[in-house]
Amino acid sequence: MTVLGIESSCDECAVALVRDGTDLLGEVVHAQIHAHERYQGVVPEIASRQHTQLILPVYREALQDAGLQPADIDVIAVTTHPGLSGSLLVGTTFAKGLALGLQRPIVAVNHVLAHLYAPNLITPVPYPCLGLLVSGGHTMITRMDAWNDMTVLGATTDDACGEAFDKVAKFHGFGYPGGKAVDALAARGDETAYDFPGAALKGDAHSLDVSYSGIKTAVTVQAARFLRPGSSASPENLAASFQRVAIGMLMKRLDRAVAQTGIHRLVVGGGVAANSRLRRELAARAHLDVAIPPLSLCTDNAAMVAAIGFEYATEGSFVGFDAPVGARVAGYRAFT
Repeated sequence: MTVLGIESSCDECAVALVRDGTDLLGEVVHAQIHAHERYQGVVPEIASRQHTQLILPVYREALQDAGLQPADIDVIAVTTHPGLSGSLLVGTTFAKGLALGLQRPIVAVNHVLAHLYAPNLITPVPYPCLGLLVSGGHTMITRMDAWNDMTVLGATTDDACGEAFDKVAKFHGFGYPGGKAVDALAARGDETAYDFPGAALKGDAHSLDVSYSGIKTAVTVQAARFLRPGSSASPENLAASFQRVAIGMLMKRLDRAVAQTGIHRLVVGGGVAANSRLRRELAARAHLDVAIPPLSLCTDNAAMVAAIGFEYATEGSFVGFDAPVGARVAGYRAFT
């Protein structure tokens, strides 16, 4: 079964073709970095306009990359939630038009599930396992009992981890995209120069939750008060110290989740999965069986959409032409 995947939830316009859930035949990802760089962040209206201009040529290029014709497509998989509504509408509308023209079925893909499914493109992931999703829009620790059976164990109560990276980078002028810029600076800095606080939420109900609003404020408007005596106030040192605490907060909750559940298998997804410190921290935990995608499958991409689309199609979870888009899930611990 050849599945065409379409991803347009934020600022990547991507189309991919995957056979039987694992064989990536071709993919094109068009990042909109230059369109948003002057604003140091994604502007939703600009993103949706860019998708409108790019979706058709990206689709044609992906087919060419795969060496396929439209008639070779068996199923069309498209991200419908969560994400930017305008951007999601572009991809979903294109998918519906294509499905109508080719007389092919559609599956509606959950973006969160797709990220946590991405490692399956490299090696099959046995269930149950824990899931760590870390991106600009989501930060959560989950229990996965199947590819579509996810329980949120902990999440951010405010800013996502990637969002904190982006805001720190924007405030200090580190560059764009923020996560990549902070990671590059941190590689040349002293991670002990600043003693930034890592928030600890009270109560057993929040034992696996994180909050990034406090450290974001500390690193932006209060950085000077956390500089250790004898340390220099350089961008490299600030970035390294922030990254140490931001990733350390995740690792502390992840270790706690492993202890609470007894599950030592982990899948990782999302843009922050490309962060070098996160990867080092995970690699150092020899007791964990970690499935983490290559860098090309960490940020938003259509390969993961097409791959999980195969699972949706196999169980017959098709949608009609009235399928809606959804900007977010209802509540930080809820999941649909």
